Amino acid sequence: MKHIVTLLLLSFYTTVFCFAQAPKHTVNGQIKERSTKTEIPFVTLVILDGQGKNLVSGMADEKGKFSLTFSDANEVTIQFSFMGYAKLIKTLILAEGKTTTDLGTILMEPDPTLLKEVSVTSEKSAISLKLDKKVFEVGKDILSQSGSVSELLSGVPSVSVDPGGAISLRGNSSVLVLINGRRSGLTAGGALEQVAADQVERVEVIINPSSRYDASGSAGIINIVLKKNKKSGFNGQIRLVGGTPNETRVSPSLNFKSNKINLFSTIGVRFSDYVGLYTTDQSVRQNGTSVLLNQRQDENRHDDGRMAYFGVDYQPDSLNTLTLAYLLNATKDHDKTRLGYDYSIMGAGLDSALHRNGESWERRNYNQLEFNYTRLFKKPGKKLTVDMQYDFWNSDKDWNLSTQKTVPALQELPQIRTSSIGANRDFAAQSDMTFPLDSNAVLEYGVKGENRSVSSDFLAQSETANGWTTIDGIDNGVIYNELIGSGYIQLRNKTGHFSYQLGLRGEYTRVKIADRNDAYNNLKNYFKLFPTVHLSYGAVKGTTLQLSYSRRINRPALNDLYPFNELTDFNSRYVGNPELNPSYADVFELGLLTHLGTLTVNPSVYYQHQTGLIIDYSYRENGLFISTPVNIDLEQRSGIELSLLYNPYKWLQINMEMNAYRFRQDGFYSSQDFAFSGHTITGRFGTQVKLPGKSSVQLRYNFSGPRDAAQSKRKAIHGIDLGLAQNFWKDRASLLFDVSNLFELRKFSTTTTGQDFTVSQISIPNGARYRLTFVYRLNLTGDQGIRQAKSDNRN
Repeated sequence: MKHIVTLLLLSFYTTVFCFAQAPKHTVNGQIKERSTKTEIPFVTLVILDGQGKNLVSGMADEKGKFSLTFSDANEVTIQFSFMGYAKLIKTLILAEGKTTTDLGTILMEPDPTLLKEVSVTSEKSAISLKLDKKVFEVGKDILSQSGSVSELLSGVPSVSVDPGGAISLRGNSSVLVLINGRRSGLTAGGALEQVAADQVERVEVIINPSSRYDASGSAGIINIVLKKNKKSGFNGQIRLVGGTPNETRVSPSLNFKSNKINLFSTIGVRFSDYVGLYTTDQSVRQNGTSVLLNQRQDENRHDDGRMAYFGVDYQPDSLNTLTLAYLLNATKDHDKTRLGYDYSIMGAGLDSALHRNGESWERRNYNQLEFNYTRLFKKPGKKLTVDMQYDFWNSDKDWNLSTQKTVPALQELPQIRTSSIGANRDFAAQSDMTFPLDSNAVLEYGVKGENRSVSSDFLAQSETANGWTTIDGIDNGVIYNELIGSGYIQLRNKTGHFSYQLGLRGEYTRVKIADRNDAYNNLKNYFKLFPTVHLSYGAVKGTTLQLSYSRRINRPALNDLYPFNELTDFNSRYVGNPELNPSYADVFELGLLTHLGTLTVNPSVYYQHQTGLIIDYSYRENGLFISTPVNIDLEQRSGIELSLLYNPYKWLQINMEMNAYRFRQDGFYSSQDFAFSGHTITGRFGTQVKLPGKSSVQLRYNFSGPRDAAQSKRKAIHGIDLGLAQNFWKDRASLLFDVSNLFELRKFSTTTTGQDFTVSQISIPNGARYRLTFVYRLNLTGDQGIRQAKSDNRN
């Protein structure tokens, strides 16, 4: 790994030295739609000299801004092209001695030949390397049309989702998930299952975020950007989904946009069933004898969800925009579970057996209010934004558990019931300023404040002859208060082929967690600085080299802090740790992106040094297996990632991804030594084929290799997803069929060991799932016209 980094660094600095002295000229500007004056992102630009020779090509960013540098010439031709818009060609005569030309605003018009009918031809997903992030365009591939955002993320390169819904980036679960650049309650508690995947425009994977972003998430940031309305007039669609196990979704959208007002609305209703299977084989040494347990859990989950998002953009003039929006996400879950426990003594056969039936009801009501003010200035590129967001939600969950002993004799055991009630209030305000210093240099600075208050009460009771009594003293509540104040400043500039971005962010954190029974009362205050550096060089046509560094923080999640949890399984229990401290990471990455005809290659090497790593520690206490999160000294991780995108024909797309990394952990907690080192590899292969008659097929295969840790071993994981699509009625309608977890290969098999125990578990949270989706478009501007959520000005 050290040799690879050394070679890439030598290549980087050699290229800089060789090209630094060539005479250059830079053109920049911003591309907008002529009628609505909205930005057009990712427009392709080609600059030709007087003889038609290609001087440079590139792409505008997500705000339609571009800046291209090329060898000096007297006269050049600039071509602007983007799907759905008429190609635009401009001729530019360069003034002698001038090194920079600002083209201002470039206006493009929709291609009239494409407005006569709705075009829903599947778009090829694209990988683009920005100064501080990789952008994965979701496109309109089949596997992105149905299902939820959680399922969509499992197909995004570098991202994986575990059985509990936890999201990881390059195998590291310390990741911050944002929606439209903001923290949201929709990213916690499995709420992403309520958001339809077709509402997502793109997913941004940011390994080393700039100082503009929160410093949370030592693995990086996954920013889910929802679609926005770009077309004038009325537009909308209706989407119907049916599947087995039962999955029924109805999602209509309707929007209206004029020169000053943009009204948008989306409604979603979902009824879903999930079937899960979990098995456990356990061995415990007691007094020289091995006690064995064979456990099986069958789970049937039913979720009802209602989601509504509506609001208004008001633009009184070309420089000012106000946005007000409201989001509601309400769910009702009804789950049933059956557990069987067979106990035996090694060599002596079955000793005893128990059966437990559990039933739960959970209600969640999530609300979000948004406000945004955007102020543009006459000076191009200068912008002020003010964002405010208020999240408030309530939840409650009840469990009823009945247990029966069947061997050696039939016996009814006491009934158990648990109740949990939670509430959250979260207010955040942020203001950002973008100030161009010249045609290439931009200064950005901003401040943010967020105050969050969370309460959670939990009660566990057992039925006795005299009524209900508390189990193990579990009748308590937690109050969690978190205040984070932050500010940042960063400078980005471009000189010839070389670009850099330097930033510094400071965050003050005040966290207080206390329980209702005064068993603990912890208050923590700390202020930390988080520097960021991004360097990029692109002298060779179609090739970009990037070196980046950032310092990150991983704050404990609320579930890691709560000292109590559900009692569904009387053999094991997860217990939070209110004494947890945040961990800190220094992250380095060197990446290369090159286009070789129809082949795009994106290799990168990375290194991460994390102190205070949070991991789970398992032990036995009073016959129970307890798992709790703890801090250990450190983890060092280094790896290499390779992404390939190949389009040999117009009807065929192939994409592949491989990530291999090594890690070393060090630390000691209680009687457990966590010093351990290991390695693993993950991969993904996908292909999409366009067939005759406006139909297409898509296949995706995911692989995650075995991984060992100090206390656990996990076997390899495989998964196959398949999709088919057919367009008809002059492309106004689409019919899609997809299967997730085909052949039910996606199983999670782990073995955990301690001083006197071994536990082997297999988890299948979801079996094969078959879905049929029908989409009908109500407008003449296509799928892009649907306003699903506001695009964040801070993106």
